[in-house]
Amino acid sequence: MRDIIYAVGEVDKLTKEMSFTQAVFAVNKISQDYLIRPMGIFQLIDYVGIDVCQYIMSVMNPYLPDEELYSPLLDRYLGLGVKGGQYADGSQKDGFLKYEKGRPVGIYDPDKKEYVAVSDLQPAVDGLLGSMPVPQPWKAVVGNPGKEEILRKYFSEMKTSNSKGAALAKEYANRSCEIGKQLVSSGVANNDNDVNTVLLTGFFHAYGPINDYLNN
Repeated sequence: MRDIIYAVGEVDKLTKEMSFTQAVFAVNKISQDYLIRPMGIFQLIDYVGIDVCQYIMSVMNPYLPDEELYSPLLDRYLGLGVKGGQYADGSQKDGFLKYEKGRPVGIYDPDKKEYVAVSDLQPAVDGLLGSMPVPQPWKAVVGNPGKEEILRKYFSEMKTSNSKGAALAKEYANRSCEIGKQLVSSGVANNDNDVNTVLLTGFFHAYGPINDYLNN
């Protein structure tokens, strides 16, 4: 849920440089491709269900007096009848993103109340984000016996990149690490390894959020 709040905040910042749909596409791309995750944050929201995410936040928020776990953007989408979620066969329903054969092909524009094709958004977004380190698809990394070396080399290249996309990815990774460490310091998790294990086994990430890839 904290990851969602962060991502929505990043979208809000990026709308000063691009359209809303471009910003959603950019943050989803950063959180998936740049961070080598199985899906981007907005696809993950859709997978869980926008309504479910909103409900979880409403349950948790009273117990977190030092932070506001709430997103008006989720409320706006639900007010428009856009909920995401899954069909009985496990395939994704349209939410922030529109799906065809499991692949995101559009981003929902709440002002126009319609989906904008990813193919129309991608050129401008890619131009703004700039070059990224040599892409490492999640599928090629997650089960690779040599993934530790792959990840260290990849993030080492990211550290030296001056592109907008690399900068956003580094900030996103650092925030994910902070969120993980906060779970430990608040007693929700016993240690860093427990947090990483949940992401590795429950979310199928290729690596845990608490790491030193950008520090060495």
